[in-house]
Amino acid sequence: MTTTHDVRRTHGARTWWALLGFGAAVVVAAGIGVLGVSDTSGEYASLRQPAWAPPSALFGPVWSVLYAMIAVAGWLVWRRAGFGPALWVWTAQLVLNAIWTPIFFGAGRYGLAFVDIVVLWLLIAATVALFWRLSRPAALLMLPYWAWVTFAAALNLAIWRMN
Repeated sequence: MTTTHDVRRTHGARTWWALLGFGAAVVVAAGIGVLGVSDTSGEYASLRQPAWAPPSALFGPVWSVLYAMIAVAGWLVWRRAGFGPALWVWTAQLVLNAIWTPIFFGAGRYGLAFVDIVVLWLLIAATVALFWRLSRPAALLMLPYWAWVTFAAALNLAIWRMN
């Protein structure tokens, strides 16, 4: 016989496993971003850059925090609405996030990387709008990421023009 307590415990465990799944999704995206791309710091340092370009050492810590926020945001929406249109857009932006590094650093295609990041920016905007309707905390968690991608797009454009 299943009790209410057993159902809650199972649902609670499922919820935490789902959070780990969202965390794994962003880890995979980050991992794809660096697969087959070596010495991004060295390549970044070798590029002509605008005076406002940050040091390469800043990117790892910033992305670590942003990826955690992206995972929690997706999880919050999943808890509220399940895997629906908002999370499909969340997934699409994560895919574009994952392929930017191989395009920019691996292939050295700065213009194509800029196209990728502009579409990524638009998908983040759509994600924020869709999340806002379902979970305001989730939407708010996406805002620093959107801001960072805005900055990264400007940097990508500047590097493309300078190189």
